[in-house]
Amino acid sequence: MVRIHVSILILIAATASAQDTTRTPAPDPIAQLVARLELERYKATIKGLTQFGDRRQGTARNRAAVDWIEQQLRSYGCGDVSRLTYQYQSPSPPSPEGRGGQGVRPDGGQGVRRDTTRASGGGRYRGIRARTGVNNDSLRQPDAALRALNAEPTTPGERQEVYCTKIGRTRPNEMYIIGAHMDGIGWGEAANDDGSGTAIVMELARIFSAPDVQTERSIRFALWNNEETGLNGARAYIAQRQALQGKEEPPGSGKYPEPTWLGMIQHDMMLFDHGMPRADGTLSPEQRPEADVNIEFQSNSKFVEASQRLAWIFHVANEKYATDYPASVGPHMTNTDSGPFQDLVAAISLRENERGTQVGAGWSPHWHQPTDRYATYSDKDFRLGLNAAQTTLAAIAGLVGATIK
Repeated sequence: MVRIHVSILILIAATASAQDTTRTPAPDPIAQLVARLELERYKATIKGLTQFGDRRQGTARNRAAVDWIEQQLRSYGCGDVSRLTYQYQSPSPPSPEGRGGQGVRPDGGQGVRRDTTRASGGGRYRGIRARTGVNNDSLRQPDAALRALNAEPTTPGERQEVYCTKIGRTRPNEMYIIGAHMDGIGWGEAANDDGSGTAIVMELARIFSAPDVQTERSIRFALWNNEETGLNGARAYIAQRQALQGKEEPPGSGKYPEPTWLGMIQHDMMLFDHGMPRADGTLSPEQRPEADVNIEFQSNSKFVEASQRLAWIFHVANEKYATDYPASVGPHMTNTDSGPFQDLVAAISLRENERGTQVGAGWSPHWHQPTDRYATYSDKDFRLGLNAAQTTLAAIAGLVGATIK
């Protein structure tokens, strides 16, 4: 009888233990990390960047923004905060800065007929196209204070960009690069292009740098300069650091100043997905209900297979962890800082729209315009950017083996 009683107690204890396990599953560290992204913090980071106007490269306002970004990264506790220094000489003869007119108007803004059926990076135009390009007219900015802030012209010479690193615990010699460009043009505040992407990278640096977060692999958070002049900051990074990959320095130290690149993920214009222009070229003032995060790889790159796999990993992460807007995957990545990486490593970009066929066709009317200001966008717009941040954070957390102590 005693033996039976003991057996029953053991069975009851085992059943209770099983029920407890069912009731309290182990917390998902990725979900916990994604929950640390907050809309108001994301907006505040974009707002902080807009205090420097359009942050055009080669100006005091650009240099002040670089200083501010570095200060923020240090305040997050992000490791190995560094600057990459390079030289940039403006093209001669002088031409309007940027690539905004390329492939988007029948004459390309240059008086030469261009292919009107295919967009930059590939893909066919579809739907209605509106005029677009780079605003170089200061008088189109009605805000006198902002017009004065943006008045200093660019000058050639030294440029700098900031990056920091989350060091992997067990595989510090392997690294994913998460990037966005901090410079802008157009006589606005470059809030969307690319304050929205820069803020994503900075917010992810903040979350992954928290003292209770561990990763097996390393993550580099890079804020490129000179994107608008031809991706020069990203190209300078590759020129200076590609050959250093995976080299322990000093030997035997377990430290890798440039871990081996496993993938590069760019974020460029994340807020405005209001659909196709109307027949008169105007767009809806509201974010469209079916807005999505565009994840792009380049179909003719040397690493197309690896890049496509990486893109689908991000798509799966969006499906599981993003709160509002879904993701779509496309094969035409172009005109952003992931381009110089695409033949070196798996590379993708996250966008508000397809870069060539939609942004390049005037579907984002604030692109390189005086209206690219913080006040232009609503919470629905900012939430699209936040969903892109959720997508990248979740995907990268899985790829680097993130845990919370």
